[in-house]
Amino acid sequence: MPLLLGFTSSLQRNQLTMDVRDYPMPSGVHAIPSHLLDLRPDSEVDHALLHPKPVSDEKNIWFFWHSGFTHMHPYTQRNVRAWHRRFSKQGWTIRVLDRLPSSPLNVANFLEISDLQTFPQAFVDGTIGGDHAPQHTSDLVRWPLLLKYGGVYADVGLMQIGDLDRLWNQTIGDPTARFEILSYNAGPVEDRSLTNYFLCCGRNNALFARCHKLFLELWAADGGKTSTEGMHASPLLKGIPLLGAKEPLSFEEDGKKFGPEEVSKMLSDYITQAQVMTMVMGLIDQEDDWDGPKYVAEHVYAMDYMVGSQLINVFTEWNGPKAFELMSLPLPNMDEVESDEQKQARDIVEGCLQQSFGFKLAHGLILRVMGDTLGSLWRKHDGSDNVPGTYATWLRYGTMYWTQDEVPPTLDFQVIEPYKRGPLLRAE
Repeated sequence: MPLLLGFTSSLQRNQLTMDVRDYPMPSGVHAIPSHLLDLRPDSEVDHALLHPKPVSDEKNIWFFWHSGFTHMHPYTQRNVRAWHRRFSKQGWTIRVLDRLPSSPLNVANFLEISDLQTFPQAFVDGTIGGDHAPQHTSDLVRWPLLLKYGGVYADVGLMQIGDLDRLWNQTIGDPTARFEILSYNAGPVEDRSLTNYFLCCGRNNALFARCHKLFLELWAADGGKTSTEGMHASPLLKGIPLLGAKEPLSFEEDGKKFGPEEVSKMLSDYITQAQVMTMVMGLIDQEDDWDGPKYVAEHVYAMDYMVGSQLINVFTEWNGPKAFELMSLPLPNMDEVESDEQKQARDIVEGCLQQSFGFKLAHGLILRVMGDTLGSLWRKHDGSDNVPGTYATWLRYGTMYWTQDEVPPTLDFQVIEPYKRGPLLRAE
């Protein structure tokens, strides 16, 4: 199967043989009543996204794209539209914030961008640099938004599958429930490694408030950082395992080899925000009356990230080109026998719709380490994620029109030995 399929011919053929209403619904899911969906044309949905209502409660879904929604890649625009179509009629307001000077969705209209208790100096000055400056700018707006307004922060590359509204109403949205945070946990139940691409909480969350303080302290080190390079070595993160250490990765680039230790340091710097969460979750700070291990066991609803948000990669063993080929295949016609590749693609779509709460399309540093991903290939081949009659569009259709019968379970966190005993902002 060639990597780049004939999307135009596939589109024409499938328009003749399959109506979108014929996509098969897997077991374990059911149709969402149409009155709960915003099924207006894209142009009207986009207008709603560009003109959201003022914040009035905690049912906010926050995204960030430095140059704004209209300049996002088409496949991520489709992701965000799907969030709006699914949840806006259940009381959620979806906003894509940006840094455009004249934009009503500029971060400055929601947060005090000159406040050094909210942002580091490099954000205030606009001097954030490095290879991943837009991603790190995005990292810096997540906790301030959640702490001030509450709700959900999600990456634009996250396709939502499960019933967010139902899970929210059973946890954070229920004042009698014990859970105060929703996220995914990277690793087994023994690990404390929340993913920063999906974070949910109410206003002034105790764990995220401390995470934000520690994050700002790391940015303020050495007179003020302009990137996260080297943050993995901060004494304030001492004792936290480096990312990727359990599954060593290496790669070669421009004739230079990067070994497992170097890659782990790179990954840990790239996702310093995750390292910060791990530290705070494993911190006992008696001066601040903070017991992170106890808080996590009692108040964090964390879904397994592999099944919950990475299932396509599990099926394809993290082979991005293979995932792209399978998702680009057309479904067989009524008179056609399903090929082995089509069966594998069907298993992926049905598995995601039945088991996953979302799917995170990977970009950024991971491309250097592992090569092209499904997300990077959808970006390169515009429209390839939205060809009628393909498995990719079956997945997109299912994420908008169907929902799972049950909410995903949380990992059964127990109180663990702390990573650190001492003050949050002092190395001891």
